Amino acid sequence: MQNVIFPRSPREVMAGWVYLPRFVDKIRLHLAGQLPADYQANFTKGFDGSWLEAAGVKAEAFIEVVKNTITDGQVADWIAQNVRKTDAEKAAFSNFILNRGTEGGAITERLKTRLVECGLAHRTDIHTFVDFIDADEKRI
Repeated sequence: MQNVIFPRSPREVMAGWVYLPRFVDKIRLHLAGQLPADYQANFTKGFDGSWLEAAGVKAEAFIEVVKNTITDGQVADWIAQNVRKTDAEKAAFSNFILNRGTEGGAITERLKTRLVECGLAHRTDIHTFVDFIDADEKRI
């Protein structure tokens, strides 16, 4: 049985951006041919795409950045030089990511559906997609 390598929690922060360390991990796993099959359909979409849009970066360009760096520090340096967003813009993005699923309506229903699909519907501590990701990857 192959061991799955999970990317970092979406709660982690790099260069002032929540979620960014997870996206960097997903890119590195993708480049190494180790991104789990369940993650491939949404690679550069979903929260990945939300970060790309918020940062104003194209997926292909950012994948090249990660491909051509070794450390998180190098990625953070590239972000500092090339992604000019205010603290308020980064905070708005963090708020979006960390609270996604609490808005009500279709998005909250989607979270409930995912909980059922993954056998986590019994968990009363999962209120957001970030909670769901951390629970599904066995961090909480």
